[in-house]
Amino acid sequence: MKLLYQTHSPYARKVLVAAHEMGVADRLQVVHHETSPLARNDDVFALNPLGKVPVLISGDGEVIFDSCVICEYLDSLHDGAKLIPTDPGLRYRALRHQAIATGIADAGIAVRWETERRPEAVRWAPLRDGQLQKIIAACDFLETHLDAQKAIDIGDIALATALSWIDFRGVYAFQQARPQLSSWYTQFCARPSMLATTLHGDTVDTAPGSR
Repeated sequence: MKLLYQTHSPYARKVLVAAHEMGVADRLQVVHHETSPLARNDDVFALNPLGKVPVLISGDGEVIFDSCVICEYLDSLHDGAKLIPTDPGLRYRALRHQAIATGIADAGIAVRWETERRPEAVRWAPLRDGQLQKIIAACDFLETHLDAQKAIDIGDIALATALSWIDFRGVYAFQQARPQLSSWYTQFCARPSMLATTLHGDTVDTAPGSR
């Protein structure tokens, strides 16, 4: 299988961390692709009409996107404990946390647009602050809704990778005054799957060969 990836994407990292936790990472050929709303990547658009990574090309040539769908597909390929639980109570808790993680990452990207990526003259502080409030509220929720004792699931992976991007980009100091979240995050970041998939690289907003 081939995974179109980006080394500084929280969504792509979620897929690769999940693959490591499932024990299927060695079945993936990981290929880095730069994508940006400002720079069309034709190789990615040829597979995903949204022009985004991650994209998975399965062994039989099926093209699968986005990160949530890819993770569910990969979870069907192994015989170990499933990261998307079958028990309804555990399943919907995991999917709820995955949804929170997606919201954190989406809001964080919006905050970054309004603080450094958009030209300064057209940045809109109220939009930045509104998106930041979503991250703050989500982190406050997580402070009292994380369970470090249970087996990890897709929600945990999604949260850890989204928060790692928030930390990587300096969007919000979420560990301050949240001892439970900080402890959970520190412990999760020590897992081999996280150590093998560290975020790195800068956003590239120009297409290859452009000036």
